[in-house]
Amino acid sequence: MTKKIYFASPLFSNMEFEYNARVVAKIREHYPSLDVYLPQEQGDINDKNSYADSTMIAKADTDALLSSDLLIAVLDGISIDAGVASEIGVAYQAGLPILGLYTDSRQQGSNNKQKLEAIGNLGESQFSYVNLYTVGLCKLAGELVDNEATMIEKIGEVLELNS
Repeated sequence: MTKKIYFASPLFSNMEFEYNARVVAKIREHYPSLDVYLPQEQGDINDKNSYADSTMIAKADTDALLSSDLLIAVLDGISIDAGVASEIGVAYQAGLPILGLYTDSRQQGSNNKQKLEAIGNLGESQFSYVNLYTVGLCKLAGELVDNEATMIEKIGEVLELNS
């Protein structure tokens, strides 16, 4: 039986759209037998020139998510995308493994004394913030990785695939 991945990520700007397409192409190249659901490819609900109401979108994406074997959730952005956070909640409740991809470069330098001292100065934290509840769900159901290459490697481990 073919293993399925649901790729949850913001998809509303050209940058997000192109990033998602590039990362999913790498996954498909590395694991050609996998079925990867990328919501932006679902024209019936995500062609923004057409119409799909909230229930149509929720039903289509939730059905695809619940038929998947793994959720990949991109956590990058000013804050975790609301749709991605919802998909993480559904996956967690359904018992699906989750790989959270968090590539924010502000996590670098965690041992830098000046950066650590700046945390105590109002408005001067050098580190990014992600919602800890949502991150906690990812960690309880799987793990976080900080780059695409590690994510691709972990897909094989979680789904017990040979690349």
